[in-house]
Amino acid sequence: MRKSPARASSLSPRLRAAFVAVAVAAVTGATLAGSPASATSTHAAAPTLDPTSFKGVNWADPRDNFADDYLQLSGLSTSDTYQQTYAKASRIIAAFRANLGANTVRLPINPYTVNGAYWKSYRGVIDAASDQGFKVIVSYWEGTGAQKDGFIDDTARYWPMWDTVVKAYKNDKRVYFEPMNEPHGYTDTEWADIAAKWLSTYSKVPRNRVFVSGAGYNDHVTTVCADPRLKGTYLSLHHYGFWKEYATYDQWVADLKVRIGDCANRTVADEFGAFMTTGLDYNKKTPDNNFINYMQAVTDTFRELKMGSVYWPGLRTDDMYSIQTLTGTTDRPWLATTNQSGADRLAWAWGRGKPVKG
Repeated sequence: MRKSPARASSLSPRLRAAFVAVAVAAVTGATLAGSPASATSTHAAAPTLDPTSFKGVNWADPRDNFADDYLQLSGLSTSDTYQQTYAKASRIIAAFRANLGANTVRLPINPYTVNGAYWKSYRGVIDAASDQGFKVIVSYWEGTGAQKDGFIDDTARYWPMWDTVVKAYKNDKRVYFEPMNEPHGYTDTEWADIAAKWLSTYSKVPRNRVFVSGAGYNDHVTTVCADPRLKGTYLSLHHYGFWKEYATYDQWVADLKVRIGDCANRTVADEFGAFMTTGLDYNKKTPDNNFINYMQAVTDTFRELKMGSVYWPGLRTDDMYSIQTLTGTTDRPWLATTNQSGADRLAWAWGRGKPVKG
């Protein structure tokens, strides 16, 4: 989901749809189960899940990962070889750990990248992260323009993409698979059907290495949680402060909890974020500031409910939400933290640090 309010005018139809989904989820707290199984799984028992083990950030293309061509993560180049990509990614992953204490990175994929010539080089990012002990969540992003509608763009390319990715990483226990980012074009039941089909298609992938996105804009996990076909998977939730013009700390806590229901023990918030380059102090209670209320509320709640969380974005060029910015040279990139108080709130969500004081 695009985060920069400066671009809100170009996204107003999408955001209006998001607001509708948000309102519905907040009011209903729905727990609708999926339709009868269209695909059954060979998994006998639900594997162990530990959401708190995911302490991470998203690494994004400056275009917000919506692309009709190769994905080019901030700081990388599609002209780089595998070796060049691996070397640059190794430094950026190391900086995520050094600056933030992260152990997880969420990365986008699309058919253009995976089914094309750049895949060989792009794998250098996944490999570099895994080799440093990071958990890696790979998530499918749809295209842009007319294709940016919350549906899988082209199933004839989608499934071969996942065939390639699963074949490459099914034996790497640090790599996790998220079938789709923000599947808002589908009804809750339709999306659960697709997720169940993914699990059946790749039944040899352990369920505790799959992230099933919440329905809509990933804005509630209650329906996918209730679907027995999806048992044993992680659930991914997205939650943002710009969804409301203003809410108190307590209102933000309530808003988040209704989207989670009783499913916190399976849920990782793999997108959440707020302004990091505008000088806000997230370590100080400021009740009249919506984004400070939001950031303090969600990080407190993630910690309280023992959820995992993956900030959006750890690195995205020219994004006011980005908690890291590129430094160093093109060939030897490093990162600097854009807002230490924001980093402090991440640490608190991840089980370290100190609570906000009055």
